[in-house]
Amino acid sequence: MCGIAGICDMRGAALPQETEVWVKAACDAMQQRGPNGWGVWREGAVTLGHRRLSIIDLASGGQPMQDVHKECCITFNGEIYNFAAVRRELEGMGARFATHSDTEVILEAWRAWGTACLDKLEGMFAFALWDARSRTLFLARDRFGKKPLYYTVQGGRFAFASELTALRQFPECSFSVQPQAVMRYLAYEYVPTPQCIYQEVSKVPPSHFLLLRDGALSIERYWDLPVPQKQGSLSLGGAAASEAELGAELRRLMTQAVQRRMVSDVPLGALLSGGIDSTITTALMAQLSSRPVETFSIGFTEASYDESHYARAAAQFYATHHHERIFDARDCAAMLPECIMNLDEPMADASIAPTTLVSALAREHVTVALGGDGADELWAGYEHYIGYAMAAKYNTVPRCLREHIIEPLCRFLPASAGYINLRNAAATFLQGAHAPDWLRVQTLLTALTPDMQRHILLHPQEQDLRDEALFAPTRAAYDHWLCATPMQRAFHVYARTYMLDDILMKVDRASMRHSLEVRAPFLDRDVAEFVARLPVHYKLRGFTRKYLLKQACADLLPPEIKNRNKRGFQIPVAAWLRSELRPLVEELLGAEFLRKQGLFKPEGVQKLVQAHMSGAQDLRKPLWTLLVLQLWWQKNTPALA
Repeated sequence: MCGIAGICDMRGAALPQETEVWVKAACDAMQQRGPNGWGVWREGAVTLGHRRLSIIDLASGGQPMQDVHKECCITFNGEIYNFAAVRRELEGMGARFATHSDTEVILEAWRAWGTACLDKLEGMFAFALWDARSRTLFLARDRFGKKPLYYTVQGGRFAFASELTALRQFPECSFSVQPQAVMRYLAYEYVPTPQCIYQEVSKVPPSHFLLLRDGALSIERYWDLPVPQKQGSLSLGGAAASEAELGAELRRLMTQAVQRRMVSDVPLGALLSGGIDSTITTALMAQLSSRPVETFSIGFTEASYDESHYARAAAQFYATHHHERIFDARDCAAMLPECIMNLDEPMADASIAPTTLVSALAREHVTVALGGDGADELWAGYEHYIGYAMAAKYNTVPRCLREHIIEPLCRFLPASAGYINLRNAAATFLQGAHAPDWLRVQTLLTALTPDMQRHILLHPQEQDLRDEALFAPTRAAYDHWLCATPMQRAFHVYARTYMLDDILMKVDRASMRHSLEVRAPFLDRDVAEFVARLPVHYKLRGFTRKYLLKQACADLLPPEIKNRNKRGFQIPVAAWLRSELRPLVEELLGAEFLRKQGLFKPEGVQKLVQAHMSGAQDLRKPLWTLLVLQLWWQKNTPALA
């Protein structure tokens, strides 16, 4: 992993030498992404910069890197897992190489195939490549967006970087918070791609490339998940495959994906939560490795939030060299504000704290770790998938029964500040059931609804709070597969919104904070395309999630893990807001700060705070989302810093 940055004159004019200083400052702001070295290269209209975390070709893989002809130059963040095979193909076409790095393979692939080179690359990446022959700047981001890439056009110049922190080092660029982005953040708990919290900045979408040539900027998609098959079975070898054959193919693809991600010139291990996904990854690593796998997990002293015994069981089952650290939840609470304040954009997934803790532990021993990210979104791992399926059935119940018996009774369900709050869960389900198909997934995830925002925003923009405007990214993802069923389209919504801007952003920021590279076998292209094509009943069968995955990998899972429920990295946010985090709530959601900020109505926010603090309601989700925004705002807005 690395950090990249650069600047290009839109008119093709030569850049002054001072741009090297700017790009160096931008790269230094991302030193944690690349502590092993740095480089800056300038020629004509472009200046490229790089911070390096050495993984492959430690001796000669420095960047920015030019091709052997000195005509193209690249700055690259990521890993190309199949670079050796692509290199052999290029050598057969006459290409020459000066290093053994995957970076140089991208340069030669561009020279051979142009933008079509992206179809050849399997990996996670974000890069910028300058071709002096055609005076073209070529930027690309990997298929799922595992590596970030921001850009801005200001003052006739195009600037890009892996982080907003880096972009802010360019003295000619200005940044202003975008009101619509704030409203979307409050709803989604993150700012959906391609939008950014700043008006002047955009994110390159995953599976897209950007070309800058002759002052013109164009963006184009180069890959997409295949449309799912509605029913029946997939064809393998020209004939419909049985469930057993599909399971065998899945095992083959997963084994291949893990093997690809075990290529490294530095120590490598696995993040082992004890869940199904990380256990499968660890199991396959153990089968492919000639020595015990290094595994890492954390736990908490609070029993209801501690799952370390599952990780311990998996580690024992596969005789790994296991590393474990147990924390008091108060330790996690103490570091949570700092984790949030170090994010480029506000993102309200509180599990970033335990993800940061396990990344720190892993980095003490390895530089690369494999994880289970992506499986829940592609395999229906969340309870929300069941909720989505049940909502359609619930709406067939006679209306009078729903409105006069079921829904009133739900208000009397027990409320708890623990892991599960049945009253909140029922209310969320009913909101989803009442929502249209396209909005149902997001309704099950939304933090602050449009109505809640109207009550707390000082100047609510009604045109931006309409469902069609506020949730436009969800509608776009849902409508992308017009010929698919509603449930199949829900998978696309998860993959292109929540997984991209929450899960993958969280893992990238938490791991990179400790210079740890995390690889995701479940997001291997071959695996993802296979899973995407499967009819839904192979993923969600009744109340069984990840059906085929569990069947195909049953022999890899210890008995205590095989049938356990999905939990994730949960922490007691509801209780913390009333205890450890209460001083922050009183300060950043207090009247004085809110009046100074000029964004929210103090009385509206205080009603939410008081309802939660008194125990009358469990408002952990909206209050935590608000608090995260305030922490980010305090650090990144000079007037409040």
